[in-house]
Parts: sequence; structure tokens; C-alpha cells
Amino acid sequence: MRQRRIASFSVSAIGLGGMPMSIPGRKDRGTSIATIHAALDAGVTLIDTADAYTSPGDGQGHNEVLIAEALSSYGSDTSSVLVATKGGLIYSDPGPWARTGTPEYLKDAAKQSATRLGVESIGLYQFHRPDPDVPYAESIGALKELVAEGVVVHAGISNANVDQIREAHSILGDDLVSVQNQFSPAHLDSRPELDLCAELGLAFLPWSPLGGIKRAGELADDHAAFGEVATELDVSPQQVALAWELSLSEVVVPIPGASRPASIEDSAKAADLELSAEQLQRLGA
Repeated sequence: MRQRRIASFSVSAIGLGGMPMSIPGRKDRGTSIATIHAALDAGVTLIDTADAYTSPGDGQGHNEVLIAEALSSYGSDTSSVLVATKGGLIYSDPGPWARTGTPEYLKDAAKQSATRLGVESIGLYQFHRPDPDVPYAESIGALKELVAEGVVVHAGISNANVDQIREAHSILGDDLVSVQNQFSPAHLDSRPELDLCAELGLAFLPWSPLGGIKRAGELADDHAAFGEVATELDVSPQQVALAWELSLSEVVVPIPGASRPASIEDSAKAADLELSAEQLQRLGA
């Protein structure tokens, strides 16, 4: 599978988003473990999670524990796998999830995430979403302290705008390695953030790169060009969407969610799908 870099890590060009395996409506635990194993079999070496990916009654960290279990039971070497997690949100049913960006909370949350993941240092720890009640610089300062303490190797931010990316970069310097924002054929609002990441050399990790859990299966209906190109290449529209996103910049690493093996197996093939200049022009339009 084609590789890309996130700072000191070489990762697969397509990652796995773990959220669908833990939120309400999820598959059974065996299917979720099998999905993670299928991702590893397909060459996926970036798995994204968060302590807020859970369901009522499970408490914070369900998905982190699930991923740790899947990695430990895989039966082959997983040392090349980068697990990226996030902190700063508290699961709530019904939503919205509570934003908690105080330095004290983030530092404690990161240490709890490391324990659940079974690691001494988290490869990539991301501030999940800005807290309007806490100055952004204070939240980012907590990430800087976590790196200095060795709790995390690299820091990232999520759901950030251009100004917040620049502010985080000014505080963290080379310790800031990624930005995770929503981006897909249906959600193009983060294109300025993607372009800034390319300028700064930061990885850009599109979440919901297929339009979201409820819309991913209807991608071709919503965006006809993706269905047309998929028919031409005899692949799924989802593969085409992910390959198109990869074509936008070398810093892009989509992280499609999956709750069953077939989904991530199909998505992983997008890493090596070649689109012609003419097809890319149609998709971009």
C-alpha cells in the first residue's frame, strides 16, 4: 500500500477511523475486532480513535480499549502501527458532546488514554475540538507539556480553522504534526485548512471522508461524477472519493470509518487507485 509520512512515522495512505465500532448502533465486539484485523491485513498502519468514542453505559475510552485488544490479539507484529487518539470531548447522549479543553483535563485524559491503549507514549495525541470557555493557547500549551513529559510523541489538532492552526503551530513548532478536519465531496469547507497544512508540512486527516456514516453509501447518488468514474474503473464510488482526496496533496491521509471488514478492505484499495487527469478534472468540478 502507498505510504505517507506523519512526522517520524511512515503510515499507510488510507487510515482507519474507529468511531463506528463504538458509538450507538455498533456491530458486536467480534465483528469490530475482525474489522481492525482486516485493516491490518490490508496494510493499514494508521488507526484513529478518541476517548469520546463510546456509547451509554460504557464510559470514556471504549474504542481505545477495543483497539488495544485488537492489536494485542492480532498475532503478528504491530510495531509499525500508529494509533492516534484524541481528548477534549466528553460523550453525551443525547448530544452535543461536552467540550473540555482545560490543561488539567487534557493532561489527565491523555494519561488515561495511554493506559487504555497499553502504551507508555501515545504516538499522536490530538486536541479534539476547541473549547469556547478556554483560551485556545492554554489547551495547546497542555499538548506541549505532554510532549515534554513524554506522555505523547507528537501532537495534533482537530476541528481547527486557519487561525487556530497557525496559533497551534506557533506554540508547538515541530511537535505539531497533523490537523484532523471534516472533508469529503460533500464537505469542502476545510479546503483552506488543507492548503495551509500543505504549506506548513502538516498531515491533513479528513474525518468522514465519504460524507459521514449515514451518507457514505449514497455517495454516488449525491455526487454523480464519482459514480461515473467508479463505473469506468469497476471499483466502488467510495474508493474513487478516497483516491481523489489523496490526489489533492501529499499531506492528505483520509481516515474512513468502518464497522465491518468488507468496508475497510474496499477503502484500503483506494491507496493504490490511479485516476487519470481527465477523471480528476471531472471529480474536482
